[in-house]
Amino acid sequence: MKKLLLVIDAQNDFVNDLTRSTLKKIEELVDSKQFSTVAFTKFINGYDNRFYKDIDYKGCLTEEGTSIAIDTKDYKIFNKSAYTALTDEFKVYLKDEGIEEIYLCGFDTNACVLKTALDLFEGGYDFYVLKDYCMSSFSKEVHDDALTILKLLVGNKRII
Repeated sequence: MKKLLLVIDAQNDFVNDLTRSTLKKIEELVDSKQFSTVAFTKFINGYDNRFYKDIDYKGCLTEEGTSIAIDTKDYKIFNKSAYTALTDEFKVYLKDEGIEEIYLCGFDTNACVLKTALDLFEGGYDFYVLKDYCMSSFSKEVHDDALTILKLLVGNKRII
């Protein structure tokens, strides 16, 4: 069975005192060889993007800010300008690679992790959110609230 570890938005602009220890754990997980393959997502903001225009989000506008904060070891990186990682490019990748299970980790639990999990659920994919390898850059409470919402919306068995 081909298992994918998808590291969501482990980028410099999401690393702070709340996420730093989770980032280290993600790095160890990437190195663990527990998965058939690993892929990363990278959120890229823009001055014409709704994140900037509508919610005044000024992160991920620079190359330094969008850079992934751990060694990607030449694994595939999917650029995105939305919350979800389930882009058309990613769907083709899953099919072409024969991925059967997807394991999510990364930042922010309340945004990109949550939206990706919901989209995978609605798309009929077999996925799991690795709760101890996710965090919100806003607060631990926001992270915990997002996990509670995910359990309600996709089921307890998907949050491990």
